[in-house]
Amino acid sequence: MSSDNKPAGTRQLKVARQLQRDLAEIIRSRGFSAFGGAMVTVSEVRISPDLSIAKVFVSIFPSEKQADVMKIIEENKREIRGELGNKVASQLRIVPEIDFLLDTSLDYAEHIDELLRK
Repeated sequence: MSSDNKPAGTRQLKVARQLQRDLAEIIRSRGFSAFGGAMVTVSEVRISPDLSIAKVFVSIFPSEKQADVMKIIEENKREIRGELGNKVASQLRIVPEIDFLLDTSLDYAEHIDELLRK
């Protein structure tokens, strides 16, 4: 029974990695100006076992622009999903719903660094 779970897990990871690459390319193609001069990086993608929902973690630099950039991303979510659909149409039966989440690990690391300097 455990051998049945492994291929699904492997497929999940492969699909997540491919989605991360494709979404990074889609966001990069929009350029800095689309996000008010902020740098947006797709740091991780986690996909549900049925491949229907993708949680996309983005890190935004500088961090002061995080709220504004997340708003822009949310407003363009349908368009981004459409572009993603064009890229993965041959590999996936359905294009997953996308939930964009802020990756705060850089802020956390910066905060720890600050504390260590004191």
